Amino acid sequence: MTEKQKMLAGEMYDPSDPLLVEERKSARLKFQQINAMGEEQFQQRMNLLKELLGRTDGDFYIEPPFYCDYGYNIELGNNVYMNYGCCILDVMKVIIGDNAMLAPNVQIYTATHPLEAKARNSGREFAKPITIGNDVWIGGGAIICPGVDIGDGAVIGAGAVVTRDVSPNTFVAGNPAKFIRNIEN
Repeated sequence: MTEKQKMLAGEMYDPSDPLLVEERKSARLKFQQINAMGEEQFQQRMNLLKELLGRTDGDFYIEPPFYCDYGYNIELGNNVYMNYGCCILDVMKVIIGDNAMLAPNVQIYTATHPLEAKARNSGREFAKPITIGNDVWIGGGAIICPGVDIGDGAVIGAGAVVTRDVSPNTFVAGNPAKFIRNIEN
């Protein structure tokens, strides 16, 4: 398997592989261009975002600045809004459902490292996918950790660190994020 195939399969891989380095560089150049564009270049910015992202299923809006690793592993549903400063480390799939709202500085991390020092110091890493359901609201500064699934209609409190799956129609907050209450729709 290539390092990219290992990465996409969730296995330990070498992020210094030349192809992966080039793909991250390409994404970085594109989002730097996107982040430098003014409102008068709205349509050009949206076109570049569509080139950068893996899939967009309708309308979406991303306030610059926006950051990611590769871009091609990010899939957006319809009517997704990301406020200023969102960062997605998309080593594996990040699927964001319809009508999702991400407040400023939300961080979504699929990338992770081994807990054991010897393995971690090898420079190799792995990742776990993240799924964010429909009608989810993620508060400012929240961090979504590798492998988390957030159910439809959930709300994540500002500053929360989400380390475990979140059930549909629930409100979680804190560090680590804990169940606060159910949401009646």
